[in-house]
Amino acid sequence: MTLPISMRPQISKLMHQFCRILLSLPSVLLPLLSLLNSPSLVKRIIHSNTRGFLLFSCVSAFLLSGCQSGQTGRYTQSQDSAPNYVAKLPETLDAVPKFEAYRTFNNRPYKVLGKHYTPMTSGKGYEKVGYASWYGQKFHGHLTSNGETYNMFAMSAAHKTLPLPSFVRVTNLENNKQAIVRVNDRGPFHDNRVIDLSYAAAVKLGYHSKGTAKVKLEVIHFDEDNNVTIGSNPTVSYDEYLGIDVPDKIATSNAAPIKMAQSEAVENTAQRNKQSTATQNESPIYSGGMFIQVAALSNAEKAKSISNVLSALYQLPAHLPVSNNIYKLQLGPIEDEQMIEDVLSQLKQNGYPHAYAIRQPQ
Repeated sequence: MTLPISMRPQISKLMHQFCRILLSLPSVLLPLLSLLNSPSLVKRIIHSNTRGFLLFSCVSAFLLSGCQSGQTGRYTQSQDSAPNYVAKLPETLDAVPKFEAYRTFNNRPYKVLGKHYTPMTSGKGYEKVGYASWYGQKFHGHLTSNGETYNMFAMSAAHKTLPLPSFVRVTNLENNKQAIVRVNDRGPFHDNRVIDLSYAAAVKLGYHSKGTAKVKLEVIHFDEDNNVTIGSNPTVSYDEYLGIDVPDKIATSNAAPIKMAQSEAVENTAQRNKQSTATQNESPIYSGGMFIQVAALSNAEKAKSISNVLSALYQLPAHLPVSNNIYKLQLGPIEDEQMIEDVLSQLKQNGYPHAYAIRQPQ
């Protein structure tokens, strides 16, 4: 029978404790035998218990060999690897950036392999180009540097000096694939590596079948007021980051779709006001599944990016029906009335004040 991986460290610890007891037995038994001061008595004891001594000797030899050859580190594997078994490729939904206060106790100077490291006080404005590696099965289930449990199927990463936690957009410069990860660990402690990604992140970036890839790192920094800075780019508001507010500098060619989006927004507001007036004394009826209209966007790439984030955040399917070059971001279907109210409330608190429920995708 094969022991579960989770039990091996405990068995190993008990084995080492028993070994220490066995190693201390001679120093306890010899003085006792010398006190007997009777060679004949000793002979009789040994003769009458020959089988017991033989059995004891065999067990001791086996356990002592285990003491000498057993592992003494914290990991059950000596070399890292991909998962032992994966039924399908892991989900590769990006981590959802947000404001998280840095944890002071995880951002103190430290020393590894004789080298000193001093974590940054802020990740704002950080960009770096270098080589990324990935880590997997060996570290799966063990604690990270900030006390969380490492999950190789989550979108996480390790960095030597970024504040913990930090959110980083990683671009594979060999194929232009991107992933957003949450940094919650320290490493990799190699001079030619800038970040160590989880197995899932390596899968998304397309280099899990090899050791490293050349990447660009850009910290996605949120301050307490939800202003966002990506790498060395200018700081923008949360709405601008999500693409809800369209900046004035958009080209004239986009003017028509923008006006149409604004017109639709006014129309939608009026429609919602009518519905609100007509049903102010009634509770809303959600039958047959409802959808939530979150926003109307003219930028297809931005609309898809936001839909992925919101789908992961609220664990709901996202839809992007297009009308006159305007992408309507919708979540659903949702059968439960209370869930609709809860999601709407959260959306409005998180920068989508105009979100509203609809009966079917429009």
